[in-house]
Amino acid sequence: MLSAKSDVQVDTPEVRVTEWRLAPGSATGRHIHEMDYVIVPVTAGEMTIVAPSGERSKAQLGVGKSYFRKAGVEHDVLNETSTEIVFLEIELKP
Repeated sequence: MLSAKSDVQVDTPEVRVTEWRLAPGSATGRHIHEMDYVIVPVTAGEMTIVAPSGERSKAQLGVGKSYFRKAGVEHDVLNETSTEIVFLEIELKP
């Protein structure tokens, strides 16, 4: 599987903003979120979320339809569609 592309746009003592681009067939790789975070979709699409147990679920993204998650989330994010997925990840530093 291809690696997703990330570009840190802002990194201050308070916040880190990263643009993520997942081409078709790419993945972020398994990771644990160490900070609370907000996702802001730039494109509409469907992501596949893979939990540490291997359980798979689908997440629908709507342009500008943000969502929040607490620190500690562990998963891999895959793009199993035929179109690129783009979103901003805003991590809130303690």
